[in-house]
Amino acid sequence: MTNAESPRPRTVLPIESSLLLSDSFGPAEVTDLRHTVTSFAGESGLTGSRLEDFVLAVNELITNAVRHGGGRGSIRLWREGPAVICEVSDTGRGISAERLGDGRRPAPDTAGGWGLWLAKQLSDEMIVESSDLGTTVRISASLDPPPGQPPRR
Repeated sequence: MTNAESPRPRTVLPIESSLLLSDSFGPAEVTDLRHTVTSFAGESGLTGSRLEDFVLAVNELITNAVRHGGGRGSIRLWREGPAVICEVSDTGRGISAERLGDGRRPAPDTAGGWGLWLAKQLSDEMIVESSDLGTTVRISASLDPPPGQPPRR
């Protein structure tokens, strides 16, 4: 085989040039992680209430991973085009399909169940993948929502 015919090396995972943060966390890192997300998302262009909403949504996801997802989790934060995206994963028992399908606001006197609902309200898009091997939640916030359109779903 000549050099011209040699196969090109391949990577298993795509390289994300816009990756801002990739880390694992536990209960002791939640506060520092929230500050780090604030810094990176702000440097990426999120400002004002959009930044505050996004950070609160991320905080709900990392808190859920610690409380309900096995006590630890992993986070990735990146910028993709005109949006900041955050993905939080855990290795807990997963979330039932019934619970995931229930998009209603929790009752005001309910002590739990607010995390995913709130994260969905505070982000532009939320995708949840869950099984008995764990849960991954991905949220995004557009840097510039279209004029005249609400930024959240």
